[in-house]
Amino acid sequence: MTMQVHGIHHVTAIAGDPQANLDFYTGVLGLCLVKVTVNYDDPHTYHLYYGDDGGRPGTILTFFPWPGAPRGRAGTGQVTVTAFAIPDESVGFWVDRLKAHKVEYAGPSQRFDEEVISLRDPDGLQLELVSGARVSGATPRRANAVPATHAIRRFQGVTLTVEGYERSAGLLTATLGFREAGARSNRFRYSVGEGEMQSVVDLLCLPSGPRGRVAVGTVHHIAWRTPDADAQRAWRATIAGLGYNVTPVIDRTYFHSLYFREPGGVLFEIATDPPGFGVDESAGELGRRLALPGWLESTRGEIAKGLPALRGPAGQRFP
Repeated sequence: MTMQVHGIHHVTAIAGDPQANLDFYTGVLGLCLVKVTVNYDDPHTYHLYYGDDGGRPGTILTFFPWPGAPRGRAGTGQVTVTAFAIPDESVGFWVDRLKAHKVEYAGPSQRFDEEVISLRDPDGLQLELVSGARVSGATPRRANAVPATHAIRRFQGVTLTVEGYERSAGLLTATLGFREAGARSNRFRYSVGEGEMQSVVDLLCLPSGPRGRVAVGTVHHIAWRTPDADAQRAWRATIAGLGYNVTPVIDRTYFHSLYFREPGGVLFEIATDPPGFGVDESAGELGRRLALPGWLESTRGEIAKGLPALRGPAGQRFP
């Protein structure tokens, strides 16, 4: 049977001020705060997870906030745009909402068969709200800043900016199971999955574009879904067999991960769906406390002293 990733698992980016980041994604975009933990490689830095109320793969945008760090530069070798799917009837709502919150935006504009609103977060990270992505009506979620009928549903896809697209396209189609889905000028679209599980990747070919620099306001990596550990081991063998440098499988508590760079330089991850964000918090309590893996619990007090104070959308206080 042909192997195939099951769409986007999560996208991880770099932020500056953690409070401004949290206020924007929960207060303006209406995402749920799913998990507050730390960067396992730098435990004195938060790792903030946003998504739908269940923290389902395909909805999760995560951030490492580095207060005072320099701005990055979007360019080749990066995920340069992260796009969210919204219901078709919600375009006007989101235009009005962005205006009310004084968020600069462009559009709506047409791309393929979609309407696209372009905007940036407080750190300059490039985002899109996209209708026409086959999303259903209202879905159950916690009461928050955005009515359920207009809420962001999931990721629609990402834009990868690359110097040349052929080798990146070859990895997507021949190895990861994507299919060609259209082209416009120097934008080449690929999709994977079906219906509401579909994710798209646009390869934006910019041979003379500047090389991206990962820092505040840029994406660090994109993760693709795989259903379990057995499938992940098969992916590792396949990717290593193609000559890519692949990390060992790493336990991230809420999923297991492996990493490699695709031919255009973008850092790819393949992450398991299980065990999910409910392993250390109940469904109704997601994002309500500072969650630490077992091996860091003995240093909780020291870690807490090094983290900036943070106020959650439900009034909870961190650390």
